[in-house]
Amino acid sequence: MTEVLPVILCGGSGTRLWPLSRSGFPKQFLVLSGDDSKKSLFQQAIERIHTIADKQIKLGSTLIVTNEEHRFLALDQLRELKNIHATLLLEPSGRNTAPALTLAALYAQELGGDPILVVTPADQTIQNSKAFTKALQQAVNIANEGAIAMLGITPNAPETGYGYIKSKSGDGGEGFTVERFVEKPDAVTAKQYLAEGGYFWNGGMFVLKASVWLAALKEFRPDILAATEKSWQAKAQDSSGDAVFVRPGKDAFNAIPSESIDYAVIEKCPSSSYPIKMVELDAGWNDLGAWDAVWQVGKQDQDGNVTSGDTLLSNAKNSLVHASSRLVSAVGVENLIIVETADAVLVADRANSQDVKNIVNTLGEQQREEKNLHRKVARPWGWYDSVDEGERFKVKRIQVKPGASLSLQMHHHRAEHWIVVKGTAEITNGDQVILLTENQSTYIPQGQTHRLANPGKTPLEIIEVQSGSYLGEDDIVRFEDTYGRS
Repeated sequence: MTEVLPVILCGGSGTRLWPLSRSGFPKQFLVLSGDDSKKSLFQQAIERIHTIADKQIKLGSTLIVTNEEHRFLALDQLRELKNIHATLLLEPSGRNTAPALTLAALYAQELGGDPILVVTPADQTIQNSKAFTKALQQAVNIANEGAIAMLGITPNAPETGYGYIKSKSGDGGEGFTVERFVEKPDAVTAKQYLAEGGYFWNGGMFVLKASVWLAALKEFRPDILAATEKSWQAKAQDSSGDAVFVRPGKDAFNAIPSESIDYAVIEKCPSSSYPIKMVELDAGWNDLGAWDAVWQVGKQDQDGNVTSGDTLLSNAKNSLVHASSRLVSAVGVENLIIVETADAVLVADRANSQDVKNIVNTLGEQQREEKNLHRKVARPWGWYDSVDEGERFKVKRIQVKPGASLSLQMHHHRAEHWIVVKGTAEITNGDQVILLTENQSTYIPQGQTHRLANPGKTPLEIIEVQSGSYLGEDDIVRFEDTYGRS
């Protein structure tokens, strides 16, 4: 029986899918691929990887490597899946995929034995799940012999946005030997690769023993290994329900060199002492790297349009129209991307959808919140939606999960009025603790210590009206917090 640990790399911000994907709610947590199950890319990745279990392959607990700020997004979506037990390795900052995989390998070694790590990004889509399962199982057999295995995507177009794997000729029965790796080519070179054959897209999926990764990293990038081990030695651990949180030492982790799995190790393996094989994957793979890719995998109507939400189209062709919060109509357009959210609208030519990153960069330079957060913001206790604001006031709609509570907190610059519209609220207001139900309200003076909690079994919803000289989200002093933010 071969012991396998699934490793889901859940970092990244998906800037090319703005305004739907933002750093506070990145693309892996979105439902984008037109899947009828309405599962996010993250959830699909977990379910796909679990299909490889059989009489010879035993799956251990799933390892999720994600950012500290996204831990409750990941946890909420994990809870929607059945029979998935996960450990979340929480990065305090993004240091690329090589340190992420190293965390998973160090954790695996602490469990004892030498399990095989099946590593896949959380933000891809696969149309043929059976072909994916078969390819991964073949890769596990290769890794069980001590080699590094990776999946090479069968190219169907001269794509310039991917790196390529050049394989040696052979039948591929036990995997193709990898000859070399090629950077993203120009259009002419990509066409040559497609015509010549033997070239595959690098989809960033790897299968290897934990010991093999650590040994190869020690040889090729000992600085990354040493720095990650130092951070690992300073780790802390806690839990939430069935999920375990492992937090590497923050200061040491931030000092780790930022590097990808490919650059740190994989591209150095051909002609080294570390054998590397490739298993071909022809399964309708797509990494949804831009809105044009979302259009490609979406369900197109007779005019080639892909729509989502409340949309009306007339004489429109080959366009993607996504409506999040209102009616979006399009007349006489062709080859467009139109994406509407509550606080931003994107209109782009499909051919230029990769350039959405330029808008995101400008938003960052201007320090605009639309880069990071939606108007509706997920929190570990529920969510809030900023429905209106003006000079010296802001109105929020707030929902609190059953049994959840906000932190015990205080604001220096604002007062708050709370009106319960659904459920029961337990409110700490200074020295008083009161219960309010629908249509009842209370006032929180500026500087008063307070807390909102939901003691009931149904969601609590309130309207909050803030007033004061400064209404920023950073005007919060936390004294106690269930979620470790105080």
